[in-house]
Amino acid sequence: MISKLIVAAATAATLMSGVACAQSSTVNGAAGGAVTGAIVGGPVGAAVGGVAGAVVGTAIDPPPQKVVTYVREAPAPSARVVVKEKVIVGQPLPETVVVTPIPDDPTYAYAVVNDERVIVEPSSRKVIQVIK
Repeated sequence: MISKLIVAAATAATLMSGVACAQSSTVNGAAGGAVTGAIVGGPVGAAVGGVAGAVVGTAIDPPPQKVVTYVREAPAPSARVVVKEKVIVGQPLPETVVVTPIPDDPTYAYAVVNDERVIVEPSSRKVIQVIK
């Protein structure tokens, strides 16, 4: 029974990761996680998925549109920054990457890595959004 619970929780977390990335709030993340968890693991999966979805939903709230616009229009650095790691939403940038604070909203910063503009949380360097 315990192994089924662990497998169900792991499967729910895996399936939920794609769904949760599209969520924009804790409530939506929790609801999406609970539904996915219920499909995979029944009532226990719903509970595990709801909690995990709430955590992921909180972590990836999108930045305001003015921040996205600023990052999209900001001049690129003169030196190209390339890292071996793939830039992934929710993961921190390497310490070697210089992040620049957003002047009008210091709760966000940005960087241009591997020719992609990314918005990050300055304190943790966690990627919040990749601008396409």
